[in-house]
Amino acid sequence: VQLQASGGGLVQPGGSLTLSCAASGSIVVIAAMGWYRQAPGKERELVADINRGGNSKYADSVKGRFSISRDNAKNTVYLQMNSLKPEDTAVYYCNARIWPQGLSGNREYWGKGTLVTVSS
Repeated sequence: VQLQASGGGLVQPGGSLTLSCAASGSIVVIAAMGWYRQAPGKERELVADINRGGNSKYADSVKGRFSISRDNAKNTVYLQMNSLKPEDTAVYYCNARIWPQGLSGNREYWGKGTLVTVSS
């Protein structure tokens, strides 16, 4: 199982970016997908998470600005980021809890990070 993230880059304050992450491999079911971020000198933190039923949760710092969605048919999760602030600058990591074929129960998987820089 692999997670492939894309969509990071440089954006001005107030701008928007969309991150996407696709899961591939021998998958029975994806229980949840989400995004974490890690800024320089800080611990990794949850940004947003969405389960298979579409229930989502957000960090307080991004509520009202970021929106997470998923396409179960494509095993893909999206993070629409609006009204970006310099403090949103971080490496963003895709995360998923997946039941892989051949194993029992969910496993946690991480994608390679994608850098988001918010700067003028």
